[in-house]
Amino acid sequence: MSIFTHSKMGPITRYGEAGAQAAGRPKGSVMTVTFEIDGQEYVALNDGPIFKFTEAVSFMVKCRTQKEIDDLWEGLTRDGGEPGPCGWLKDKYGLSWQIVSPEWEAMLRDKDPQKSERVMTAILQMTKPDLNTLKQAYEGT
Repeated sequence: MSIFTHSKMGPITRYGEAGAQAAGRPKGSVMTVTFEIDGQEYVALNDGPIFKFTEAVSFMVKCRTQKEIDDLWEGLTRDGGEPGPCGWLKDKYGLSWQIVSPEWEAMLRDKDPQKSERVMTAILQMTKPDLNTLKQAYEGT
């Protein structure tokens, strides 16, 4: 079962003789994997330990409900994933994710600086996003 609403695997390409030699990877090993998440196509390149994952690249996922946040968070932290601050986490492969909500973004852009500041303060204090806590901070309750 996928942790995403609509996801599917696409084609896989493998290293041939020339590519394997250039990349230092075994011939026949996976070179790229194409996949789709909610209609967006991605291509992942297996270039070995030469390139490392860092927080400089992350996937941002906008969840509309607390259940979506909870399900995604559980799926991505399972089997070795690591929760981080402010809705960030690393999955078991070390890839960084930002789990956010469209509501969260709107609250941060509110023209009332007190509201947006309360929301930012709440975000900075949480790990997994809690929409109810953010709404209470926004409303000042």
